[in-house]
Formats: sequence, C-alpha cells, structure tokens
Amino acid sequence: MAGKRSPWGKPPGDKGEDGAGSGASGEPDAVPPTGEEKPRGPRNPWLPGGGSEERGRRGSNIEDLFKHRGPEGPKRRIGGPGGPNFRMPKGPGGRSLFPYALGGVALVWLGFSALHQVAPREQAVVTTLGKYSHTLDPGLHLTLPWPIQNVDVENVSEIRSERIPDGTAEKLILTGDQNLVDLSYLIRWSIKDLKQYKFQLAEPVETLREVGEAAMRASVAEHELDRVLSGAGRADIEQSVRNRMQSVLDAYRSGIIVQGIEIQKTDPPERVVEAFKDVSAAQQDANAEMNRARTYEQQLLAKAQGDAAAFDKIYEEYRMAPEVTRRRLYYETMESVLGSTNKTIVESNGVTPYLPLPEIGSRARQSAPPAAGGQ
Repeated sequence: MAGKRSPWGKPPGDKGEDGAGSGASGEPDAVPPTGEEKPRGPRNPWLPGGGSEERGRRGSNIEDLFKHRGPEGPKRRIGGPGGPNFRMPKGPGGRSLFPYALGGVALVWLGFSALHQVAPREQAVVTTLGKYSHTLDPGLHLTLPWPIQNVDVENVSEIRSERIPDGTAEKLILTGDQNLVDLSYLIRWSIKDLKQYKFQLAEPVETLREVGEAAMRASVAEHELDRVLSGAGRADIEQSVRNRMQSVLDAYRSGIIVQGIEIQKTDPPERVVEAFKDVSAAQQDANAEMNRARTYEQQLLAKAQGDAAAFDKIYEEYRMAPEVTRRRLYYETMESVLGSTNKTIVESNGVTPYLPLPEIGSRARQSAPPAAGGQ
C-alpha cells in the first residue's frame, strides 16, 4: 500500500514509516466519517440516490425485495409514501367483499341492458349481433344483454312533419299553363311498419322529402295558375300529392304512412310580383263587369218570363169570350196610348163641343215670349 492513500485517511494506530504516532508527524489521526458529515471521495453505488446513508444499503437478494409484502400482496399507500394504507373491506369471517361487489355490478348491468319497458305509443326492434330479430309491442320485455342484443325504441304514433322548402327559401314550380308559382307545403307522416322503416331504406326521411317534391311538381303541372291560387284548386292538389306519395312509398316498402299535405303558400315569383298584381286587378275588374252583365241578363229574362205568363192568362180568357176580351184589349190599349197625349174631342152637330182648355193653355204658354231677366 506504499504510495497510495486511503480515501478515509489514515486508520487509527497507523504509524508512519518511522513508526511514530500522529503526534510525531504533526497530523491528527483520521477517523471514519459519521452520519453527520458528508463522505469524502467517490459515492457508494449501492446506496440510494441523494447521497444519504441513513436509508442504508439496498438489498441485493430477492428476500429483501419482498420483505414489505403481506399475505394479500404489497402494501399500497394512498398519496405516495407516508400516506394512509388502502385495503379492501372484508366481510364476516375475513372474507373479501370483491366478489359480491362484482356480482352487484353485473346485476345492475343486466337490469339496464336486458330489461326494457316499451310505452303504450311506442314499439321497439330487437337486433341480435346487428341482425333483426323481432319487434316488441308496448309492455315490459326481457332480452339478452348488450352487446348480444340491442333494442331500439321508436314512437310509432307520433305525427311528424316535414316542411318543404326549409325556412324562407323560394320554391318555384311550373303550372299547367306554363307559369311559375312560389309554393311551400307541409308533409305530415307517421311510422306504419317499424321494421321496414328501420331496415328497408338508408335515409327514410330524406326519401320522404324527395318523393313529396316529385309528387307536388307532378300535381301542380296538371292545373292552371288560377286554379293553383284558388282554395278549391289547393284541396285537389293536396289530395293528389298524398295519393301519389303513398303509392310510391308503399312500392319502396318504406314503412311510412302519409297523414296529409298542407299547402301553406302559393305566390307568384318575387321578380314579377308587381306585374302579377296588375294582371290580377284587371282580372278582378273584368269579373266584376261580367257579374253585372249577368245580373242585367237575369232581370230581363225574369221580366220576359213574367210578360209571357201574363199573355198566356189573357189568351185563356180570350178563348172563352173572344168578343169581350177583344173589346177590353182595345180599351186598355187606347187608354195607354191616349192617356199621355193632348186631345181635342169634337161631338156631332147640335151638341156643344168640349172646350180643350188644357190644350189652349199649353199653346198660349208656348207662344208667349220668355220673361226678361230682372235688372
């Protein structure tokens, strides 16, 4: 060891080469470092990190690695070292409650995924591994748990509606007389067959909208613009659209029943509103004049029919007494002719003639000059 110095200094009792003690060389005897002093020299690789020797040297055999394990496994602490110990609660007799907890969770899972309540207005389809199995009617039903069987519940009695077009968009449709009309309508429908509704069509609602638009265009094209705008024409179009839609949806096996069609707006296109108003006003004036002409026609016809009926009665009387009736007709005719004229009656000789005073007075008034205006 000559020429090398110990990292711990000179051991106690070590003498120098000259056999003298520490007092002889003038240096104090070296002592091993204690826990209060930091070690000098290289760090011991078998000590834990941090340079502290109080924790001791780590065990090198497997018994030391498992010396902190108990019968139920290593002891865990919540919150890291120094925290409280966490242990599963135990039942009577020291039995573990974990199987009971697991069984409770399984029962709750079975209750939620295997027991199903279907409301009175609803139906449900059951699929087994994604394939249709059967349909559930209203009531309480038990199925296999999820994910083996899945239950999809739908309200089959609800009346649903689809508005075409959405919002305030313009929907122009061509009429039978080559005019355009801005038309919006509402489709009311419900589910007729839940199995077909769920599995027959990929997008049943979108199919319903497209079928409705095609049926509406076909029905409007059969009517003129005036009839489309009138109330009676709307009713015919709504019934025609409903029949067309139901026929197509039944052919598709969509499981949808159309409850009704409601036309909400029939207006001319926005770009020609003013011109359309002028045309409508002219048509209304023409209709008013035609109505007045029909009224006058009916009055004349009624008067003529009354005169004809009166003549028929006179003719019947004439057939029974021709001479009396002829004289009566003569007197009535002369009365109606001469009643509004000026007359002068001249009697035979020897009789004082009638003096036509009204005639003389009228002639005097006609020959007199007009009175001068006051000054």
